Amino acid sequence: MAFQPILDASHEEIYAHEALVRGMNGESAGKILGQVTEKNRYWFDQQCRVKAIELAAQLGLGPKQRLSINFLPNAVYQPTACIRMTVETARKVGLPLDRIIFEVTEGEQVVEHDKLVAIIRAYKEFGLLTAIDDFGAGYSGLNLLADFQPDIIKLDMALTRNIDSDRVRRSIVAGILTVCRELDIMVIAEGIETPEEYATLREMGVRHFQGYLFARPVFRDFAREIVFPGV
Repeated sequence: MAFQPILDASHEEIYAHEALVRGMNGESAGKILGQVTEKNRYWFDQQCRVKAIELAAQLGLGPKQRLSINFLPNAVYQPTACIRMTVETARKVGLPLDRIIFEVTEGEQVVEHDKLVAIIRAYKEFGLLTAIDDFGAGYSGLNLLADFQPDIIKLDMALTRNIDSDRVRRSIVAGILTVCRELDIMVIAEGIETPEEYATLREMGVRHFQGYLFARPVFRDFAREIVFPGV
């Protein structure tokens, strides 16, 4: 695993650390995920959850910080059964469930839409936080929010890239922010790389950020030096 921080710009502190899949020697996520098959998907998903929780605890997750984990919905055959190892591992290391975020990518090809809704609802019943990653990049968009409301959405970099000079993107993001305020959903802007993108999104009311501008992913460690650009 590598970890990249998600930041709370209002308080200039780390809100969460996202666990990102890497190989044993730092190989990219794409290379590792390319080896996932129908046969090993469930095992891989479970081991990623356990590894992320154990390593975050070992590295010293802050008392107010959360851990964000990506999961594979197609690896979940029954939500309450598949979450059991996650719950047991979190309890073993002393990590409260309400400090764990489970992210699902909007573009994830889920065989059954109702299945994803059931997974999200079950996780929320356990007290886990839920997030839609890469929001705005997939095929379903706002339709997802009509069927279930996650705790968090992460604006895809396709929407935030050069937003400071792109009126269309600003209008789209403004609309999403309005919807999320109405539904009480937190918004994280990800993939932020320039001070101009950051300043524009802050002016629009975004509070939480992730991207190379602040800190890059760190292999087997938490980022220790965080940059908060002035607005």
